[in-house]
Amino acid sequence: MAEVYLRRLSRWQAEQQRSAVADVYVTAYRGAAGAEYRDRQGFLSRFEQHVQRPGFDMVVADAGGLVGCAYGFRVDRTGEWWSGFGGELPTDIEELTASGRTFLLAELMVLPAHRRLGIATLLGKRLLSRLDADLVVAAVERPDDSGGDDSGGDDGDSGPRSAAEETLRAWGWSRLGVLDPRAVSDVGSGSGSRAGTGREAAAREVWIRRPLQ
Repeated sequence: MAEVYLRRLSRWQAEQQRSAVADVYVTAYRGAAGAEYRDRQGFLSRFEQHVQRPGFDMVVADAGGLVGCAYGFRVDRTGEWWSGFGGELPTDIEELTASGRTFLLAELMVLPAHRRLGIATLLGKRLLSRLDADLVVAAVERPDDSGGDDSGGDDGDSGPRSAAEETLRAWGWSRLGVLDPRAVSDVGSGSGSRAGTGREAAAREVWIRRPLQ
């Protein structure tokens, strides 16, 4: 297998690479258990909006072609991303989100043939390594809407775990709560989960961590 190189892309470079990134997105999710075929045009539409968000940052993994990527941007406490959060935020988290220095990990994806090689971990670390943020957040699709409860905080082993949840736990993230399935369908899904593309949206869990030092 070819050696994998990580590259940070500027906003302009990300726009130029949008077709290749969409190819990674479609291939990365096509074979996921129980997943529908990802709508390429739906992703391109979201990506076009994401690239224009304040604080947009992106890292790609290249092995003679893109094999993975991670990107995100800043989200405001008063903006649409938090509008669907259920329950009250803990006081310390409320203060951090109010600062305007919250970074959303909007997407993290790796092609199936390049998984279990540590590429996702490298992408995540590189993306977060130079953040000027007080808090990092992600939203992942719940593996089973009938499991667990919707209260804030880490609920331990209250339901089945998805691959995205296992990854976030291994990286030291903690579960904060749940986003309403009707909220922010265009904002991205985070860390290997899936955003709505015309199908009925699923509830998503909010995960948080402070930036890597």
